[in-house]
Amino acid sequence: MKVNFYATFRVFTGAKTVEFDLPHGSTIRDLVNLVMQQFPEFKGQLLDKDGELFRHIHVFIDGRDTYYLPENLDTILNQDEKIDIFPPVAGG
Repeated sequence: MKVNFYATFRVFTGAKTVEFDLPHGSTIRDLVNLVMQQFPEFKGQLLDKDGELFRHIHVFIDGRDTYYLPENLDTILNQDEKIDIFPPVAGG
């Protein structure tokens, strides 16, 4: 499964796109945990103390923000979906 990282998150991964090996039936939560496992710099950056995605972090699945998916982080992923992870963004 290919995941695109943006802005400052690319510093953690060293690449725009990283491929992860997740078993069939994995959820967005499983993916986020794998990202933090493979790139320890993400610990404390993605999930709050309750294990939920920080509101300023956005994970898009085929262009849809996980906050608006019915199952949120427990949404099951398909191998062919486009996944994008964005850090907090500010500007004017």
